[in-house]
Amino acid sequence: MARILIAGGGIGGLATALGVSRQGHEVVVLERRDVFTELGAGIQLGPNAFHALDRLGVGDQVRERAVFIDELRFMDGTTGEKVRAMPLAAAYRERFGNPYAVVHRIDIYEPLLRACRASDAVELRVDASVERYEQDFRGVTVHLADGSEEHGAALIGADGINSRVRRQLVGDGYPQVSGHTIYRSVVPMSRVPEELRWNAVALWAGPDWHFVHYPIGGGELFNLAATRNDGATEAVVGLPVERDLVLGAFPELGTTARRLLELGHDWKSWVLCDRDPVEKWTDGKVVLVGDAAHPMLQYAAQGACQAVEDAVVLGDLIGTRAAEFEQRFEKFNAERRERTGAIQLLAREMGRQLYHPAGEAAKARNEMLRGLSDDDLYDKVEWVHGVRSGDRR
Repeated sequence: MARILIAGGGIGGLATALGVSRQGHEVVVLERRDVFTELGAGIQLGPNAFHALDRLGVGDQVRERAVFIDELRFMDGTTGEKVRAMPLAAAYRERFGNPYAVVHRIDIYEPLLRACRASDAVELRVDASVERYEQDFRGVTVHLADGSEEHGAALIGADGINSRVRRQLVGDGYPQVSGHTIYRSVVPMSRVPEELRWNAVALWAGPDWHFVHYPIGGGELFNLAATRNDGATEAVVGLPVERDLVLGAFPELGTTARRLLELGHDWKSWVLCDRDPVEKWTDGKVVLVGDAAHPMLQYAAQGACQAVEDAVVLGDLIGTRAAEFEQRFEKFNAERRERTGAIQLLAREMGRQLYHPAGEAAKARNEMLRGLSDDDLYDKVEWVHGVRSGDRR
């Protein structure tokens, strides 16, 4: 069996390590930081993610800390009106074969990390920042920032939206800055008034802004995320900001939503970025996965979901013979690019048409949502939530 290098030890990198090691390969995960850990706060996991996590052998561990919410609730952020909700109970689970849940990022990351550490086929290395690669008939040589080299039969770039592997493979420059700034905070659930502890992902939509909150950490924590279309032009990652700045950025919030926003403290900000879909993620024995291949805005709540889908599909396709890796990577690329590209574009469109319209456009959106039955809503998300990794759709 082959020795395969993976650049990046985030959710996508660890999931991919589990996926490809199932074929008997030796996998070396090269993480640029000095520790394997995950930054950020809450994320949403659709049924498609749970199917993939089950295939990777960690689904039950993720479920232990997940919060299985009752509905996705869409609110008018200025009037406080509940516009529509998509129920996520029995009918939803029966249709899609798995639940919808919310988790802290660490609650999906740690089961993946434990599974990798428990595997004799996976080696985890820190302080191993991949700068560039070379390849020949023998395989791929990776050059690290400290001047050392690693050699493998193949390289999988799972090194995120600012991927060095992508920079060499695709050469499309820096990510696109969306102009949207998101402020995130996590507070103890004990600070949330009893009447506002909704078992839901609640989204308050306003003109050029929206505010989302939901429970995470097994229900012990409350995740707050407020986004403003403020025309930001430079990427920002996890920059601490003053509470007053956050509160001042959303003056139009209705009373209930403002009560919740005011709970936040130790706020951090990110400026959201993505990239255009591309046709080709492969270069011989090198392939991209996750955010390195198809980074997307948060609005479809599918970034992590698509990364773990990648891991399962690539694991199914990679086979056992190093001589076939180039062909297998091309097949993976062909099978995944249409779906992930469509979700990238969907996320952008949701930000424009669903989350941030104003005036008459917002009224029309609300009327459209009110006119949809539960089955109509399920039909609309079927192509995203209903895919089981390996179905080749």
